[in-house]
Amino acid sequence: MVVVSLAMLSLSSFHLWSLGMTDVLGFVTGGICVWLVVREHVANWPIGLANNLVFFVLFWDARLYADMTLQVVYFGLGVFGWWEWLRGGPHHEALTISRAKRAEWIGLLLFIPLATWLMYLVLVQVNDAAPFWDSLTTVLSLAAQYLLCLKRLENWFFWIAADLIYVPLYFSRSLPLTAVLYGIFLGMCLFGLSQWRKKWKQFPAA
Repeated sequence: MVVVSLAMLSLSSFHLWSLGMTDVLGFVTGGICVWLVVREHVANWPIGLANNLVFFVLFWDARLYADMTLQVVYFGLGVFGWWEWLRGGPHHEALTISRAKRAEWIGLLLFIPLATWLMYLVLVQVNDAAPFWDSLTTVLSLAAQYLLCLKRLENWFFWIAADLIYVPLYFSRSLPLTAVLYGIFLGMCLFGLSQWRKKWKQFPAA
């Protein structure tokens, strides 16, 4: 990952290919962030905050306003998640992997359709490029990020669902590198689910 990242940054710096620095920085920070989450490493949070800033700019240019706004929310959740992973345990120790509680599932099942519908109505008014899919992926991503902040195993289910939509969406918006990145994210999410499930079975916190 480090070698690929350095190579891509070098190519963009010297204008040796058509991809801009913003696209490459999004690819690099996003890839490293997900790789660190798979490894359950707390350093994913500061890298993720940098990724939020990069994608805010990228989505503004592509007129994907829900995804742009999502980066602001992600930034706040990133700060919260960073603290939770470090001090969110019962005795203010580091969190361990756990399963989502029944109340959380009920809340998410109510939140996802309602928030998707409300966001769709807003995005239609602001001439978003893909209002329904943009709304749905935004809400799924928020659900996933919330569960990730609490280190719930089920966060991977929602990331996988969102990535399955993101890949064709970004290709349709002429963001090929971002689409490829989310395809890689999808594979990493499947691997992350497998790895986290193994760890949870070894040390079932809840």
